[in-house]
Amino acid sequence: MKLQLEHPADEIKRLRRYINDLVSLQALPAMWSGAKPGDIVPTLLDSLLRMLDLDFVYVALTNLVDAGPSETVRVAQSQGQMFRPRELCAFLNRRLGVDPQKLHLQERSHIGDEEVSLVSWPLGVQREIGVIVAGSRRADFPRDTEALLLSLAANQALTGLQQARLLGEQKRVADELDRSVAQRTAELAAANEGLRKEVAERRRAEDALRRSEAFLAEGQRLGRIGSLSWRVETDEITWSEELYRIFGFERDVPVTLDLIGTRVHPEDIPLLHDMVEKARGAVGDFEYEHRLLMPNDSVKYLHLIAHGIRDNDGRLEYIGAVQDVTQRQSSEEALARAGSELARVARVTSLATLTASIAHEVNQPLSGIVTNAGTCLRMLAMEPPNVDGARETARRTIRDGNRASDVITRLRALFSRKDTIAERVDLNDAAREVGALSLSELQRDRVILRCELADDLPLVTGDRVQLQQVILNLLRNGSDAMNTVHDRPRELLIRTARDEGDRALLSVKDAGTGFDAESMDKLFQAFYTTKHDGMGIGLSISRSIIEQHDGRLWATLNDGPGATFSFSIPCAPNT
Repeated sequence: MKLQLEHPADEIKRLRRYINDLVSLQALPAMWSGAKPGDIVPTLLDSLLRMLDLDFVYVALTNLVDAGPSETVRVAQSQGQMFRPRELCAFLNRRLGVDPQKLHLQERSHIGDEEVSLVSWPLGVQREIGVIVAGSRRADFPRDTEALLLSLAANQALTGLQQARLLGEQKRVADELDRSVAQRTAELAAANEGLRKEVAERRRAEDALRRSEAFLAEGQRLGRIGSLSWRVETDEITWSEELYRIFGFERDVPVTLDLIGTRVHPEDIPLLHDMVEKARGAVGDFEYEHRLLMPNDSVKYLHLIAHGIRDNDGRLEYIGAVQDVTQRQSSEEALARAGSELARVARVTSLATLTASIAHEVNQPLSGIVTNAGTCLRMLAMEPPNVDGARETARRTIRDGNRASDVITRLRALFSRKDTIAERVDLNDAAREVGALSLSELQRDRVILRCELADDLPLVTGDRVQLQQVILNLLRNGSDAMNTVHDRPRELLIRTARDEGDRALLSVKDAGTGFDAESMDKLFQAFYTTKHDGMGIGLSISRSIIEQHDGRLWATLNDGPGATFSFSIPCAPNT
């Protein structure tokens, strides 16, 4: 049997979409922070309907704190006449049944006249929160990546719903306790019957509180968040179970500052001492990030927030929370490395299109050097030797050698792999250098480059090479946008000016085909491109660079043909 491989371009496109979907799913818990289940479910359904290209998706929720069981279904707009929500709910209720052991459903079923693939995923170990069901008419649904996305979505939804459930339970318990206090106050004036009712109510409230504490412990475990209290006067420290797990201590070990110090990374010991010193000085609130060095030499990153309160005797106590942010830190570092590497790749990919221009730039001074050297030899061989002419020719040789050296210097700076350097930059000079490096390529494409550079343009603070990369990307995009223009001059205009709010503005205006107004928001998204051979990362990286310089990058359609891409960044101090 011959294995048919997927086309590389389709594979890349699919992987890009898959990565974007993973990133979107990872962002859902942050969007759901503090939300109610009724706010979480619509977002989940819309995300799954879009990501998995489903015909319909269904969620049933049970065992909520502030609401009864609920069912929600989303049907793709194109399938609205084929699948009706009420009929889908009735059908899926019959298929799923009430047996919590029937956790996973994956089958082909007939709904009306349509045969669909059904896949369910439980929300909770025993479906205690609910269940998700996805439906597609595709026979190969779900593929491996779709099953993984569905699994991740279910886990993210479970986390969000459990947190919402926990918050609702905490609020419910708090409301019950408030009502209990009010009721108790009234019942104190009653007789023995009132006292018996108060005892029964207190027991019920204690049971609810224990249940709430169990939910809180589970929430801390899921969120990798531990809680603590520290009585400053006696150095008595109380930890939650999750905090013991984070630090890797046995549950019955008394917690002291010295014991904590044995886990803190040696380089962060001064941070610990500083925190303790300020806390003893009654700072009120404090927030710290530090590392732990575990016995197996692994490193954990912690984020601590604490709030100081005083009891009736005026004794200071801090109540705080510690979160294990190691996974987030690792993700941020990996993302930063990937962004840096992607920016370098974007610069290097520009090298292929600039090869002809660079060869022309270097070849001109080299030809001059050879010509001048031959002229100098002829002048020296004359009788008598023409020393003055030979001297002038030697000067021209040196000039052409410096020109070739300048081209190489600009090229190495543009494509070298260096860290960001903050310096005072003249945007006019930066634009001139990029224009000089690109001139031969632009001339080859019959592009006319014009510059309108402001005389009073202030200096800016930033990385000169990165800013030149942005200018180069805008020039190349403008030139590419005019490849199909034959009925008007291919004119490219670089303009600089002072912008509002003590900022400097640089814009690149082309006379190309422009872009659709509907696609304006997509222009700066990673991997979005209108070119048949483009990677779609140039504008995305350019925007990241400008935002790192506390600026913004945007695009507008011209009154006439073409578009203008502009960026604005703050001026350097004292300019």
